[in-house]
Amino acid sequence: MERIEEAQRKLQEAAVEGNVTSLLALLQEDKLVLDRCAVTCASEMPLHIAAMLGHLEFTREILCRKPELVKELDFHRSSPLHLATAKGQLEVVKALLSVNADMCLAKDRNGWSPLHIAVIKDRIDVLIELVQAKPEAIRTRGQRCVTILHLCVKHHRLDALKLLVETIDDSAFVNSEDDEGLTILHQAVADREIQIINYLITETLIEVNALNANGFTALDIVLARGRRNIEDIDIQNTLLEAGALSSKNMPSTMHGSIAIRANNKNRERKKNWLEERRNALMVVASLIATMAFQAGISPPNGNWQDDLHPISLSHEAGRSIMADKFPDDYAFFVGYNTTSFLASISVILLLISGLPFKWKILMWILMIIMWIAIIATILTYSISLSCLSSRRDESTNAKVGAGAAFYGVMGIVLIGHSIRLIRKIVKYARRSRARRSVAISHANI
Repeated sequence: MERIEEAQRKLQEAAVEGNVTSLLALLQEDKLVLDRCAVTCASEMPLHIAAMLGHLEFTREILCRKPELVKELDFHRSSPLHLATAKGQLEVVKALLSVNADMCLAKDRNGWSPLHIAVIKDRIDVLIELVQAKPEAIRTRGQRCVTILHLCVKHHRLDALKLLVETIDDSAFVNSEDDEGLTILHQAVADREIQIINYLITETLIEVNALNANGFTALDIVLARGRRNIEDIDIQNTLLEAGALSSKNMPSTMHGSIAIRANNKNRERKKNWLEERRNALMVVASLIATMAFQAGISPPNGNWQDDLHPISLSHEAGRSIMADKFPDDYAFFVGYNTTSFLASISVILLLISGLPFKWKILMWILMIIMWIAIIATILTYSISLSCLSSRRDESTNAKVGAGAAFYGVMGIVLIGHSIRLIRKIVKYARRSRARRSVAISHANI
């Protein structure tokens, strides 16, 4: 084991130095040293180190022997191509792309592809190579559904923006929106990027009157600023010359077409949410129904195996032992278990009935029914545990512990939903305040 660790240490040192001779010597001693390192060295793999430091010959030697290592990810989920791009190692990037250009589509832990990294770090020469190797990687979206064009605006990369727009030549992509409905024009106006605004208006088919999620155009963003400086006035004039309108002055037909697109996106998101909830409810309901059915036909303590007819100890074969020994507990057991079974079966029947559960409120009702089933299952388990225990006091302690854990989980869920509700209220308040601000600005104009 020590010998293997020593070999891996030497391999990493060779990668840091870019020493091809040491690499060949290590491979001659142990042909599997690269394979072992790929398994155990998650943080500092030799190819990652060499790519980051720009050791071209060392990188080529590894790729020649183990080309599959180009797909390995470190603990940040970064590939060698991510690291070489971030450091601007152009020749290493070319070598990696020659082995596997599909790594242009890989995303790291933050959701960025190598092309995103190239824009963020302003590596234009590397970006050109990446785009030539995999043009479709331009369409890869990052965090919050932002496009690579959004990153160009956010990080003030006008040259990269021009390169990408000319390469993709797609007006629909140029007008793509992020999760907040912001186009790159909205973002450029918000960041006061005058050069980018001029380029978008004069050289692209950007929609100057696109509405964001709050119903604002790019012109609204300028007008909403309380104290406007010279830059804001220039941006406003540029937008007006390009035919920009505020949302208040837009024709109803234009509002309608934009609203239709927004509604389609909202419907798609709602559909995905409902589908995810349906699948989750079906899985949970099926599991609870199975457990409840099994508990019903095989209650705790089992069933009597023979008939016994003395008056004081009378019982019949097949009857529940728990029903005779703990009749009160058995009554609660049957009640809770039946509630759990019927609640879960009801959810299953409703989901497979074909009824159009298109409203969130109906899905929430089903989720409440499932909560009833879950609580009934917990109570059933608690009673079963009590009857199976030979010492009632120990069973009581176990109940207290289980109850504390359950109420703790319920508290976490309640706090989580409360936070969501508060965030929605705050978001609604901010939108209302923003609309009032826009209305005041319009009135002043």
